[in-house]
Amino acid sequence: MWKALRIAVLLFVLATVAQTTWMARRDATDWNNPLTVVLYPINGDGSEVAGRHAASLGLERFQPMASFMREQAGAYGVAIATPIELRLAPRVDALPPAAPRGGNVLEVMAWSLRLRFWAWQHDTYQGARANVRLFLLYHDDRTSPRLAHSTGLEKGLIGVVNLFASEDMARENNVIVMHELLHTLGATDKYDPASNQPRYPEGYAEPDLQPRWPQRYAEIMGGRIPMSAVRAEQAEGLERVLIGPLTAREINWTSR
Repeated sequence: MWKALRIAVLLFVLATVAQTTWMARRDATDWNNPLTVVLYPINGDGSEVAGRHAASLGLERFQPMASFMREQAGAYGVAIATPIELRLAPRVDALPPAAPRGGNVLEVMAWSLRLRFWAWQHDTYQGARANVRLFLLYHDDRTSPRLAHSTGLEKGLIGVVNLFASEDMARENNVIVMHELLHTLGATDKYDPASNQPRYPEGYAEPDLQPRWPQRYAEIMGGRIPMSAVRAEQAEGLERVLIGPLTAREINWTSR
């Protein structure tokens, strides 16, 4: 009985949150006004290297993301001159709740609620209301050569992004942040999770290119630049990335 009551309460809360979230996402992707994206640096592994890196960040580090969105929006005839406006919040000194591994639907929904509550508790930004909040967790690449999967929640317009605390990785980090930002706006992954290979044709920036390989660019949600049928390379910066037609449709830039 108590379990059924807890589930009923959770479902009621989720329904209320879902309605609010739907309205927020509708407003975020009408592209009538610039989308305010707030970035929250976090020392993701507790190391001195990651802490120092997170504290040193300036907004200029992320401005290529704004330029990328402006150029890509123009390519699709989106009228708004400034699709996104970036803001940098003071560093957050807490870690978000970890996503459940292989959890069932209720566990994932409960985690989503906990993440949103955590984001509200640890919001260090004092400016105007954010449309999208991205929490950037930096890790020392010498002790964390592989990073956990990042998450961008369309329901909540929140992203948790794992990045390397390295100046050499700044441009590549922007690619990852942009990928998760577009997830929050409704864009879906376009790669095979088993192989990390971009799916053809939707995961290719130029699917009609002849010969098909090597591709010149990565489709942002395909994740990597296809070099052959079985090999792909990480884009080193947003100058090597495009937004493909399906992704453009998912974020409401086009209806076809």
